[in-house]
Amino acid sequence: MGKEGFLSPKAIGNRIKAKGLQKLRWYCQMCQKQCRDENGFKCHCMSESHQRQLLLASEDPNKIMDNFSQEFKNDFIELIKRRFGTKRVQNNIVYNEYINDREHVHMNSTQWETLTEFTKWLGKEGFCKVDETPKGWYIQYIDRDPETIRRQEELEKKKKQDLDDQERSAKFIEEQVRRGQGGREPEEAPVFTELKRESEEEKVTFNLAKGSCSSADGLSKASVALGPSALKAAGSGKRKDAPSTSEAKEKKKSALDEIMEMEKQKKRSVRADHWLHPGIVIKVVTKRLGEKYHKKKGVVKEVQDKYTAVVKMIDSGDKLKLDQSHLETVIPAPGKRVLVLNGVYRDTEALLDSIDERKFSATLTLDSGRMKGRRVDGIAYEDFSKMA
Repeated sequence: MGKEGFLSPKAIGNRIKAKGLQKLRWYCQMCQKQCRDENGFKCHCMSESHQRQLLLASEDPNKIMDNFSQEFKNDFIELIKRRFGTKRVQNNIVYNEYINDREHVHMNSTQWETLTEFTKWLGKEGFCKVDETPKGWYIQYIDRDPETIRRQEELEKKKKQDLDDQERSAKFIEEQVRRGQGGREPEEAPVFTELKRESEEEKVTFNLAKGSCSSADGLSKASVALGPSALKAAGSGKRKDAPSTSEAKEKKKSALDEIMEMEKQKKRSVRADHWLHPGIVIKVVTKRLGEKYHKKKGVVKEVQDKYTAVVKMIDSGDKLKLDQSHLETVIPAPGKRVLVLNGVYRDTEALLDSIDERKFSATLTLDSGRMKGRRVDGIAYEDFSKMA
């Protein structure tokens, strides 16, 4: 007969039988013991250790159930977030992966009797998006992490900025084309008429004489060879087309030069990824500092490492050290002085003329530098800020 112990055949057989999932109705959550059959579960319920656990649970049963429910909910949501992210998935698939862990909290010890009730509760509390289909219930995790929301806002802001740059470029090219066509008369559509010969005697003949001849001789021979009506039409057409062709070339050349010059200027002034500047008014947009500083205005006193600013709050006078991702520019009323923070006219003071709320841009009149007095349209909100 084999020895009793950890390596005995009976112990090994019991461990093999205990592997895998067992029936939920034969599991005791209080003792964390899984029984293999009804008789084993009955014997466990009559044991002394189980009776002691029941006495402890009877002191505050609601608290124990709430603890089990909270642990079950946290582990279930953590599995959805880590395994599936924000993808739409069937609730049974998530639950089957959850119960693969032998140490998991069983549902019969929580406040929810079925998986369907728990799924509905997740949708009601706003943890997941829940919808019912003929194939079953589907859930989709809602990620409310502040870091994820911040990344999404930065991506949307970048897409909006790229779209604004494309609109400004298209508007500039359209303006150049309009200026190029401003001095010319609109081209008339050609009118095609039927060819009619005025008289049968007039015929167009070409006389190709060999040898060299003077320009006067060639002109006289051509006038003899061609009919009088053909010569008259050719001469008038030449006199009419010559000046218009030269003027069009000059105008096209000037418009092209302006476009090339502006493109060179754009290449020289590449947009920077930092915009902080001392002496401007900013607004705190992060919530990590609490409601005391959220949406409050301050003045940038010092810029460190291009991306960090020492800000003095206007209301309280407190000094804070903040990253530029936690700040945004302040748009003043028309007529106030602003500072251009990015783009072609970076570090240039200007006056705010008007605001286009539909395009999230403004019109500025430059007030310093060589281009003083120049009016610039389409400056984005994030490219300028109010001066202190």
